[in-house]
Amino acid sequence: MSEQSNTELIRNLYAAFARGDVQTILDHCTDDVEWTLEAPDVVPFAGQRRGRAEVLKFFEALATTQNNNKLSIEVFVAQDDHVATLGRYSGTINATGKSFDSPVAHFFTIRDGRVARFVDLGDTAAMVDSYTAASAAAV
Repeated sequence: MSEQSNTELIRNLYAAFARGDVQTILDHCTDDVEWTLEAPDVVPFAGQRRGRAEVLKFFEALATTQNNNKLSIEVFVAQDDHVATLGRYSGTINATGKSFDSPVAHFFTIRDGRVARFVDLGDTAAMVDSYTAASAAAV
């Protein structure tokens, strides 16, 4: 696929995320997709996952532990079979009521018109703080 079509694919997947359409995202992943968010275990959707069933668990953990999510992507950069994006992600943690607002960078590798690899980078300290009942500042 061209860089333009790869970028369009990723734009469409972000649109699917915005409307809560996880199935469309899964349908556009390879069977052996690698999906990674490096963060401490307190973040329920963190870790490395492989395959669509594992990616579904990522989205289930996200949906059941957060609300008021907002993902806004401002920059798309494509080269060959890779698309990188920069933006912000915010939300509120159900269990603590704490909110976060973090810069994010996403890196996609496209194979045969589908996402073969996804890496999510962001301010994991802010997310950990939001998932933690007592803020370090309150101690």
